[in-house]
Amino acid sequence: MALRLRSALDMLENNNVGSLFQNYPMKINLRVWRQASAKERGDFANYTVENIQPDLSFLEVLDILNEQLIAEGGLPVEFDHDCREGICGSCGMMVNGQAHGSQQRTAVCQLYMRHFQEGDTVTLEPWRAKAFPVIKDLVVDRSALDRISAAGGYISVKTGAAPEANAVLVAKPNADKAFDYATCIGCGACVAACPNASASLFTAAKISHLALLEQGKPERQQRVVKMTQQMTAEGFGDCSNHGECQSVCPKGISINAIAQMRREYIRAKLPFG
Repeated sequence: MALRLRSALDMLENNNVGSLFQNYPMKINLRVWRQASAKERGDFANYTVENIQPDLSFLEVLDILNEQLIAEGGLPVEFDHDCREGICGSCGMMVNGQAHGSQQRTAVCQLYMRHFQEGDTVTLEPWRAKAFPVIKDLVVDRSALDRISAAGGYISVKTGAAPEANAVLVAKPNADKAFDYATCIGCGACVAACPNASASLFTAAKISHLALLEQGKPERQQRVVKMTQQMTAEGFGDCSNHGECQSVCPKGISINAIAQMRREYIRAKLPFG
């Protein structure tokens, strides 16, 4: 009963009143990209999944599809996932041409079937970027983001045991911005949505949140240089301020982070910086 009430309230909040009167369970058609590896050609395959309840997540529907495929002697669709709570950044795919789907500030694992209609055809593709080679089907190699972080996204200050909360003073505006930038989960949606396949929002979030905190000040200048250089070396494109990255970010990280990163870079490169 509680789940049905939650579904109804969610539909009302999203002005999706018509969904309240849908007949459940429903049928969904899936058009899924299948590709054995980065070196092989891929293509779309069509599947139908029936008996879908409104409170199933999209990944649960893929689980059902894979059970069907295995029962039929076929190969299951490979997709990446872990926490299924929208916080780990593992899951990620294009849903009807949009990174993570049409629900704003929602990772694909938190995309529920109550937002779809009976008989809908949903197209699923992997992230499309040179720096994200396809491993198989909907899974891509996002280790380039890890290498950007490893290039300088750390602090060397020896903190020892956890300090008292008020021992290091941080201005409230800086603390708020740093927290917002630190919520980046590294899913790669910003790269997938950007027409240039730029990783600027991801990199900027990592750089900016440390630059705003006192603990991040010692490596402030070398960090921005090393991380932006690594971003370029990985083959990501340049940022041209389209803003698509901001619109698809499941955590709603603002492109103000990119402006902050640019200021940090200029400051690091100027002789009096």
